[in-house]
Parts: sequence; structure tokens; C-alpha cells
Amino acid sequence: MKAIIVGCGRLGTELSDRLFKNGHEVVVIDLSEEAFKNLPGDFKGRPLQGDALNQDVLNRAGIEDADALACVTNNDALNMVICYIAQERYHIPRVIARNYDPFTRTLFEDFGVQVVGSASWGAQRIEELLYHEDMRTVFSAGNGEVEIYEITIPAACEGKRLGELMTTANSVAVSISRAGRAQLPQADFVLEAGDVLHVSATFEGVSLLRDKICGFGKEG
Repeated sequence: MKAIIVGCGRLGTELSDRLFKNGHEVVVIDLSEEAFKNLPGDFKGRPLQGDALNQDVLNRAGIEDADALACVTNNDALNMVICYIAQERYHIPRVIARNYDPFTRTLFEDFGVQVVGSASWGAQRIEELLYHEDMRTVFSAGNGEVEIYEITIPAACEGKRLGELMTTANSVAVSISRAGRAQLPQADFVLEAGDVLHVSATFEGVSLLRDKICGFGKEG
């Protein structure tokens, strides 16, 4: 894959290095030559100093035949414009923008730019860990609006049917495993302590699910 990374701060450096180490061809653009000092000594991608809004800079980066572009500066307007140009003018298949300020996220969505909001996602992830230490996130879609959680069924749910647990529209059972063997879950499945349940849910949905499990514990 030929990837262009715009922005060589902490995030751009980490992303560029990860892509390079996974065998991809990487060009990283930044206005400041000093920024390239953040790159590891063994980085063999191509640093390119210049303004990514300049068409000549983009051409020198190889945008005409790039497979992916990520704009990860701390300037949301710049990230949005460059990503919009990349997908609308150059038709790059995979274009991702960093959303630095959560209050500007709707602008990216209005322009149809796929966005990763590190502040929003990070805050939600920390909140989940504070509230749901017994529910581990194994996959996050979008910016965390929907995630897949791994839940180890506690003793309080022993003998309950799965349908008694899954009572909210904001969560859907994906799979359930017992003794290392997984199956597609059915509402009449009788739970045992130690079963591993994977659930696709919103944050609200997993909160309600946790409340339900806690409620079973109080019944006992």
C-alpha cells in the first residue's frame, strides 16, 4: 500500500512508523523540517517538507497513485480540506481525518469525510473502563458509537436464559462460548457462570446490560 500521512506530530509519527514496519510505502508531509526528528532512526519512509495544501507538494508525495491518505495534524480545518480534496479530486480509496476538537466533528460528517476523534474516543474508552471494568471492549466501530464487548457471565446469571439478559434494543448478542467452543446465541440459551458472551452495543446499551446483570445479583 502507498500511504501519505499529513502531519508528523506524535500521532503522525506513530502511524507512519507502524505502516512502514508493516511493509507499506509511506510518505509523511509536514510544514516543519524539525518535525521529522520525531521519526525513529530506522524509519525508511520518505519525509517531505511542505504545505499539503500546495498541489505541487501533493504531486511530489505521489498522490496520483496513492492507495491511502491520513491527515492527522492538530488543525481540523486543514485535515478536513485535504481529506476532502483527496477523496473528491484524486479518488483515493481510503481517506481518514483526525478530529482534534470534538466540537468540529459535525463538519467532517457534513463533508462525508471519515474521521477519528482521538479526544472523543479516548474519553469514552476511559469512561467505559471506569464504569465497566468487568466488560472488555474487543472491537470499536467508527468513533466508538458501537462496540463489541466481551463479558464473562458471573455466578449471578447462572440458570438465566440469554433472552432474560438481552432486553434492550441497544445491544445485540453476537456469540457465546463455553469451554472454548463458540456458537450463535439463541434467546433460550441457558447461561452458566464462566460463559463468555460477546455483545455489540452502544455505550447506553452496555450500561443497561450491566445494570441488568447487577440486578440478577441483587435477586440472589
